[in-house]
Amino acid sequence: MSGTDQPTGPAATAPYRFAEQHTPPPALRASEVAQTTFEHVYEVDPRLMQEHVLQQVFPNWDTLRIMRSRHDHLAWMHRHFAETVVTGSEILAEVEAETAGRPNPQVLNPETGPFDGPEAR
Repeated sequence: MSGTDQPTGPAATAPYRFAEQHTPPPALRASEVAQTTFEHVYEVDPRLMQEHVLQQVFPNWDTLRIMRSRHDHLAWMHRHFAETVVTGSEILAEVEAETAGRPNPQVLNPETGPFDGPEAR
């Protein structure tokens, strides 16, 4: 990492203040289940995870470090474990092509009900 790529934040000699380093900016709602605190950092609304997932407190600089390194990590995973890389749009196109022309089994059919087949009759 060159000197220009250094994360912003307090200098190494700055006094440590827990509240400054562990309190993220106010969250902005991105959807019903997601929020964003830092630019391009989306996370599940923590209120939805309180029952089953223990929430961790860690410094703002660590959140930003993780987000800055996500593309490097993904590239490393692809180099070491993926024979091919498939995009989400390719998967959706394949699913749509397979289901084109087929009736949707979740739509009620007045003659057979919600399921078509011998077990539904």
